[in-house]
Amino acid sequence: MPALLTGAAVLGLISGLCAGYLIQAGREPTKLPPLSQPRLEQAPGGAFAPLPAARDREARTDGDLRRLLLEKPDGARAAGSLAEEGWVSLSALAQVYDDPAIAYDWLLDEEFRRGTAVGWIEGGTRAVEIRLLQFRQEEMLGAKEHAEAGDLENYFADADVWTIPGTGDGKAYTHREPRSRDGVSVYRAEANAWRGDVFVGIRMYDTKPIPKKAIVDLAKRQMERL
Repeated sequence: MPALLTGAAVLGLISGLCAGYLIQAGREPTKLPPLSQPRLEQAPGGAFAPLPAARDREARTDGDLRRLLLEKPDGARAAGSLAEEGWVSLSALAQVYDDPAIAYDWLLDEEFRRGTAVGWIEGGTRAVEIRLLQFRQEEMLGAKEHAEAGDLENYFADADVWTIPGTGDGKAYTHREPRSRDGVSVYRAEANAWRGDVFVGIRMYDTKPIPKKAIVDLAKRQMERL
């Protein structure tokens, strides 16, 4: 008797499946929804006009970087610098460090792109050099890290530190004690700052102490050019 009940149940299940299949086969096929989305209407108003070059910082720094350097002041005479025809090569830049080979590799790691510099002598004894170093900044903030390295170098120095207005974390230093340079005892002042992908480095040397105003004002004017 149980076997008969089981067989009847199986036959009933099969009959139900067949009946459902026949009913479904006789129906009109259901249309699929369209694959494409409805057309989106454009918002009213046109696209924003591109920034003029004077306000587009990237357009300015992608042009001739030499044009962003401060010009030699009236009455000053040109002095030697790292630059050749205004440009600073990677190898020339590495030579200013104590270990040029290590510096060369470090600058490559920092994604150095190009550099420019200008130098002059003013007031008879004060030598000035300004460097603009640009970095690719594809994997790291090379300009920022270069400025931080300069600050670290001055951290333990016998120097007064000043902020450069309008830069956020730009710093200037006036050293209290003279140092021998080319056989002459000179005082030193410097500034390190960055904006976007450009590092700004300024160095001053004089036979007498360099006041805060001289280095800070020069750094502020150079940053305004960027």
